Amino acid sequence: MDIPILSLLICLPAIGALFILFTTSNSNKYNSHKYISIFISVVNFFLSIYLWYQFDKSNPTFQFVENRNWIYGFINYKVGIDGISILFIILTTFITPLCILSVNSTIKKRLKDFLIAILIMESLMIGVFCSLDLVIFYLFFEGGLIPMFLIIGIWGGERRVYSAFKFFLYTLLGSVLMLVAIIYIYWITGTTDVEKLYQIGIDAKYQKILWLAFFSSFAVKTPMWPVHTWLPDAHVEAPTAGSVLLAAILLKMAGYGFIRFSIGLFPIGSEYFVTLVYILSLIAIIYTSLVALMQEDMKKLIAYSSVAHMGFVTLGIFTMTQQGIEGSIFQMISHGIISAALFLCVGVIYERMHTRQIKNYGGIVTVMPKYSIVLMIFTLGALGLPGTTGFVGEFLILIGAFKDNFLVAVIASFGVILGAAYMLWLYKRVVFGEIINKDLRNMLDLNKSELIILSSLAIPSLYFGFYPEPLISTVEISVTNLINNYNSSLDIYLANKK
Repeated sequence: MDIPILSLLICLPAIGALFILFTTSNSNKYNSHKYISIFISVVNFFLSIYLWYQFDKSNPTFQFVENRNWIYGFINYKVGIDGISILFIILTTFITPLCILSVNSTIKKRLKDFLIAILIMESLMIGVFCSLDLVIFYLFFEGGLIPMFLIIGIWGGERRVYSAFKFFLYTLLGSVLMLVAIIYIYWITGTTDVEKLYQIGIDAKYQKILWLAFFSSFAVKTPMWPVHTWLPDAHVEAPTAGSVLLAAILLKMAGYGFIRFSIGLFPIGSEYFVTLVYILSLIAIIYTSLVALMQEDMKKLIAYSSVAHMGFVTLGIFTMTQQGIEGSIFQMISHGIISAALFLCVGVIYERMHTRQIKNYGGIVTVMPKYSIVLMIFTLGALGLPGTTGFVGEFLILIGAFKDNFLVAVIASFGVILGAAYMLWLYKRVVFGEIINKDLRNMLDLNKSELIILSSLAIPSLYFGFYPEPLISTVEISVTNLINNYNSSLDIYLANKK
């Protein structure tokens, strides 16, 4: 295609944000701002679907590549996609319009600025999944921190400033080391072009230290234990739309980074540190699941469940098996849909009752039957019930883990049981039982807008749970190519070592 479709995907939300920025900001224009934002984000979603339609699933190389010199030959604007990145682009363009639709009553001040922040963030997140140059990747990767920092710090709860700065400082600290590593890579190889780096490889003697530098950034953003503590605070204080973007997309940028860079560029480093990743992943799965069981705040419980689910993701990635990596990608897509829906469900009842404490609810099935059914679908998806996307991802990850390390797989399996325990207990306490709080009797069931948003998330969760083939077939060739390159690099390294 002659159209620079990837650049269009990246730039369109930013252009929409600029258009809104230069329109008047009086209250009469708020609806028009929202309509413009929805229109831009929906167009971007259909553009990503068209991209998926045009994508050649049988081709393992990067497609739709655009390469332009930017700054004195040092930085090249190079973007392209393979079967792995295209799914994350679609996830981003799918979640963003739903976030904008959800701000009807949740954002009561500076709506125009909020919409600008969301659209800019969409551009930056898409840029992360398209980048084929390390410098461009870093700029997009770190640029996404700024709108999220503002979303938490301006539109968050009572402790929003503390949570915003904690989020920013945690994520920035790890990324400084990644920036140093990128500069070092350019110094030893003369390029930051990802495709060229795949071809020439990075000297084995540098890979371990470079792997750790990238790991310091990705581990914080995943988030892995013990650098996960910023996430519950950020989720609790963020507005509903901010929590949705944070859980559904922002965490996935780090998982994508592990696949694209940690494994792709540093196979020897990845092989050397696989035990470390296993240990941290297992702690994240078991420990944060136990912590989730003890939570009384619904948002905090779901936040800790996200840490546990992302623990499965990192575990699956570093099994270096076809099933494990495909399962991790599928799990990230699944978690993006289900976690977004769960945070939206919490937002629905919070707007009615202005509390997230579980003890203040109970028996709402009698007054909110539609809401109870929808919440049940996403609860079962989060615990990995067969027929939902949550099951497919966890099942493939555990198969990959059993193939690589039986003990690790057995321990991780307990996380599935704990996940069922905290999600079902949450559902029981909120939905069933007698209505003790009299204010609950006046709660209204889902309105039309809320039903459309949550149904839009329930449909793909169930559809791809029963029929995962479209997603699996998209990533299969790219994952196979990744594993083959990984194994070839290890074979060459071991042969030279002898």
